[in-house]
Amino acid sequence: MQIKEIEEYADIRARARAYLCYIMGRHVTDTIQDGDIHTVLSKLETLNDSIEKAEAIYALDAHGVQILHNVSKNKALAGVGQGVDRSDRAYFYRTVKEHRCTLTEPYPSDISNTMVVTSSFPIYDERDNLLCIICVDISMANILRMVHPSSVDSYFGTLTKIAYAAFSVALALVSLLLFVKGATAFLHFGTDLRAIDINEMFRATILLTLSLAIFDLVKAIFEEEVLGKEKKEGTGGGHQTMIRFLGSIIIALSIEALMLVFKFALTDPAQLLYSVYLIGAVALLLVSLSVYVKFNANSDTKTKRMK
Repeated sequence: MQIKEIEEYADIRARARAYLCYIMGRHVTDTIQDGDIHTVLSKLETLNDSIEKAEAIYALDAHGVQILHNVSKNKALAGVGQGVDRSDRAYFYRTVKEHRCTLTEPYPSDISNTMVVTSSFPIYDERDNLLCIICVDISMANILRMVHPSSVDSYFGTLTKIAYAAFSVALALVSLLLFVKGATAFLHFGTDLRAIDINEMFRATILLTLSLAIFDLVKAIFEEEVLGKEKKEGTGGGHQTMIRFLGSIIIALSIEALMLVFKFALTDPAQLLYSVYLIGAVALLLVSLSVYVKFNANSDTKTKRMK
């Protein structure tokens, strides 16, 4: 399971809980009669039909022991589980503590060996005594498809991954060609130091610097968009590809500006003013990137507080 999918789930968790609690409440809360939970349990099959992507549906008593076998469309999961003590599970004691419908964090299922989440809905009698807890297990991939159709597991998301992977390979080849061209630009001088041309050395450095910037861009795109790696702490919620690409450009231009200073100092001091212009542009880019990161960090902090 990719870190990016867990981050997506964190973003849509509130909506997922509201949706699942609504569906579960619509099927079970109006069936209590004098504390009789049998009418509630008889509705589990209907609830299973309403939540098509549910892996398993089951009920726990007030002590956390499963009352009936699992209700599931998966033959491997259906018809098992009755009598299992689940009182140590987070979805049980959290539901009892909060006294309301809850939705867990992702965790590995003991049966299906996949990442799942559990929505649990408590049933109380007229005296506020806990009668049972209805639980619905749903896989991580399915909860994202249900609540967030544009997730990385959707068909469009898969196509996007393939496209980013193809662009990454193409850019990596460009970076490799620039590296080879830059390396051969000064290696052909061999050991004859007197034959070294300063202009050729500068040209080789430019090619190698550009190759490094493109390679760093490829690394950022592949890690974030294809592998779905976690965003680094302290950079805010902004698009990491943009931040890292601009960082690479700033480094490359800084090197070029330094090279121009030395080149014009040796060949044409009257042109040093253009080096100053380039250094000023680099400084402006650096300030702009800092502002971008700062605003994204503030936005990310506000979002977390709202959640």
